[in-house]
Amino acid sequence: MKALIAEKLRHIGDESSIISIQPIAGGDINQAYYVETAKEIYFIKANRNVPQNFFQAEAEGLQRIQETNTIHVPNVYHYDNTSNTDMQVLILEWIEGKSHANTARQLGENLARLHSAEVGEKYGFNQTTFVGELTQNNQFHSSWTSYYRDQRLIPQFERALEKGRMPQKRKKQMESLFEKMEHLVPQHPGVSLLHGDLWGGNWIVGPKGTPYVIDPSVLYGDRAFEIAFTELFGGFPRDFYQAYQEHLRLPDDYQDVKPLYQLFYLLVHLNLFGEAYGSAVDRILGYYV
Repeated sequence: MKALIAEKLRHIGDESSIISIQPIAGGDINQAYYVETAKEIYFIKANRNVPQNFFQAEAEGLQRIQETNTIHVPNVYHYDNTSNTDMQVLILEWIEGKSHANTARQLGENLARLHSAEVGEKYGFNQTTFVGELTQNNQFHSSWTSYYRDQRLIPQFERALEKGRMPQKRKKQMESLFEKMEHLVPQHPGVSLLHGDLWGGNWIVGPKGTPYVIDPSVLYGDRAFEIAFTELFGGFPRDFYQAYQEHLRLPDDYQDVKPLYQLFYLLVHLNLFGEAYGSAVDRILGYYV
């Protein structure tokens, strides 16, 4: 691995000697490393068993967010876009710092700025992205309802069917939900640039307590979809939500659609990790159907 990393660093102009390579915890999918050279410190991900554009999607998502000048992300130095039989590498800026009293507020304020900064015309994105290791198609739709149903919920429903994680009652409730979607989800909310996978593990603290977001799965969509996910598994302090609301109030129907927006991520976890998430899926289906 050291030889591979040294080769990739030479591609970005760092030919200095490697002082340290340390494997670090960073997720269930990729190998992750702290890499220090005489010139710079890097965070490097590596994986052989991923689609060709796996790291490209993450890198371009980070760059798209960075272009808004609203919320901090690590700088992208390099990504591979090669066959999944090759070891692919993503090289990012190493981010490290300690939080302060205003870190959570800054995160809420900056996320509100992100959601306000770049307004798209349609819902979706111009390339395939990933949630965990699962592929997400992002064909553009003029209706948020149709995008959320056809590009997000139905593919996860079909995966669950293939995996045998959609018993008959759940299957019928899902099919009934799809028929009712036009009345449950707003057709044309604002079109915001979203991080797309914003749970508590996907924001970190950088220098001077500045919050950074990482591991995006970007799309143009309803910003309430993003906030709903932040509430699903925790990791966001009260100050975060207060600051967000002060800068950009959530729509009046947020509490009504929140469980339905959380359903997507619960279906993802059902497909990735199994029936432990089935009861949460069933509670939401029972609420709407």
